[in-house]
Amino acid sequence: MNQNHEHMHEDRTDGEEPEKQNEIMKQSRHKDHHASMMEDFKRRFVVSLAITIPVLILSPHIQGFFGFELTFPGFEFVLFVLSSMIYFYGGFPFLTGFISELKSRTPGMMTLIAVAITVAYIYSSAVVFGLEGEMFFWELVTLIDIMLLGHWLEMRSVMGASRALEELVRIMPSVAHLIKDDEIVDVQVDELEVGDRVLVKPGEKVPVDGVVTKGRTSVNEAMLTGESLPVSKKDGDEVIGGSINGEGSIDVEVRKTGKDTYLSQVIELVRSAQGSRSKTQDLANRAALVLTIIALSVGILTLSAWIYFGSPFVFALERAVTVMVITCPHALGLAIPLVVAVSTSLAANSGLLIRDRQAFERAKDLQAIIFDKTGTLTEGKFGVTDIVTLADISQDEILKLTASLESNSGHPIAVGIVNSAKIKGFEIKGPENFNSLPGKGVEGFVDGRRLKVVSPGYLREKGINVNDENIGRVEGQGKTVVFLLEDDRLLGALGLADIVRVESKEAIDQLKSMGIKCMMLTGDNEFVARWVAEELGLDEYFAGVLPHQKAEKVKEVQQKYIVGMVGDGVNDAPALVQADVGIAIGAGTDVAIESADIVLVKNDPRNVADIAVLARKTYSKMFQNLLWATGYNAFAIPLAAGVLYTSGILLSPAAGAFLMSISTVIVAINAKTLRM
Repeated sequence: MNQNHEHMHEDRTDGEEPEKQNEIMKQSRHKDHHASMMEDFKRRFVVSLAITIPVLILSPHIQGFFGFELTFPGFEFVLFVLSSMIYFYGGFPFLTGFISELKSRTPGMMTLIAVAITVAYIYSSAVVFGLEGEMFFWELVTLIDIMLLGHWLEMRSVMGASRALEELVRIMPSVAHLIKDDEIVDVQVDELEVGDRVLVKPGEKVPVDGVVTKGRTSVNEAMLTGESLPVSKKDGDEVIGGSINGEGSIDVEVRKTGKDTYLSQVIELVRSAQGSRSKTQDLANRAALVLTIIALSVGILTLSAWIYFGSPFVFALERAVTVMVITCPHALGLAIPLVVAVSTSLAANSGLLIRDRQAFERAKDLQAIIFDKTGTLTEGKFGVTDIVTLADISQDEILKLTASLESNSGHPIAVGIVNSAKIKGFEIKGPENFNSLPGKGVEGFVDGRRLKVVSPGYLREKGINVNDENIGRVEGQGKTVVFLLEDDRLLGALGLADIVRVESKEAIDQLKSMGIKCMMLTGDNEFVARWVAEELGLDEYFAGVLPHQKAEKVKEVQQKYIVGMVGDGVNDAPALVQADVGIAIGAGTDVAIESADIVLVKNDPRNVADIAVLARKTYSKMFQNLLWATGYNAFAIPLAAGVLYTSGILLSPAAGAFLMSISTVIVAINAKTLRM
């Protein structure tokens, strides 16, 4: 055996193949771009805020409001220079955003901000250089500050672009032990070809999809297929790349490589589902579009009307500019980000990490939730669910004796029995003369009693009949049944299954009380699925669903309902992305977490109901804020345009700014009430 080759993998600091590296670099660049944009908004906000202070001190409106006077020759030119710096530096993202919105023909918030600040800047600059009228510099700079703050808050709350594909490509091992001329040579996985044979040692990941040609083992496929129990593998059985080998060494013949492998197909499913997901347009952008149309229309109408009625051009222009500046309320820029910041913070405190805000907003409309079974509704580990007595002996005694005998075994069934006994606080004694019965069970002495824990196959072999309806019921639920014997006399039986979480029943009840249908998707058989569904009171379940079919099942349900998907494994990743809202159990694999829109940090299915409640309340607050932020325009715009001028009522720019401030304060207070 080539020892040097064996240690090559350990010495490598970077085990990624070129293909993997490219994928990871792409994901990393996307994440870095998002982070740099967020930092850019923050930097522009801080710089603009610092320059805003002298602008406010030198503004006649602010001086008049606070009752002080500070003027000097050329102060208006200082105001102009400082405001120009904020307009061009702080306003840059909005001006470029305005151009982008025009190009894509989707005018929204950027257009509204750009129109308001540009009109205010050009008009105020003209006043500095001789035009009669009032300067709008302080309104201009505070508007830019608040919009920068709003966008920074918003970007910070949704930071964390999906790294699903990056996590997926990391699952596959980089190096494989190629069997070549009876020697073991370590090679890169992407160098393997169909027909090659590789050695997979205990505890290692299977490098490719293939077929076992030599050896016996059990393979943990839970992360890939959702199957909670290790799956036995022998000559002729298929193995999946990325699954974890158990206790035995096996030789595997390569059957699929590259894009044909199971994991590559999962990656492709995630990629296509991500690409096809529709983006819902932001509520604030729709409001901004309406306000942009109103601002421009009413502004032009105001200018035209005053000129038509014989007013001086300067007066007409001031009215039009006042209308346009007032139409862009500071409150609108904060209406959504403030609620988002509060709800994101609330969610985090409750163990919910929101990774995609648009998906979180969609959660308010959820009509059905599909749960993965293994590791989501269940604990993902074997445990005793039923104890049947078949002699004059208590259930506790059966569990104690069985756990004591099995305490020397590392088999998953044995571990499940021992753990169940430990949870109940039973004393577990080590067996004497312990012996394994290959493929049948174990035997030994506990407290001087000769005991056996065996499979149903052993009973059939020995001609021992079991006619008990409780055993039939347990077997009918698809559970694993083992029997406890003393001197070949039946004492009792234990039913084992993936244990249903204590919290799952409560979570399902909460969701159903909100009118949300609860369903389950599992690769397990019909019997197991039916048992879990009945135990939890689910509305519907889908059993025997192969991993690549999960996203298709979600699509089917989406034809009737707005769907949330809750899962924890690699096999759930495409379904999580396909769903309207993907929710990952936090204790699950990295890839499931990176594919999801929301992550349940506490690994508690009850948090799914919390998401729906918080989403509904958050939307309600957003709607109230938008209503207030835009609704005050119905009052302010006509007054700014001068419709009551003949009655002696004219809304000055200062009064308009005061209204704006009140509107902003109300929006901020309303967002904070979400905490109640």
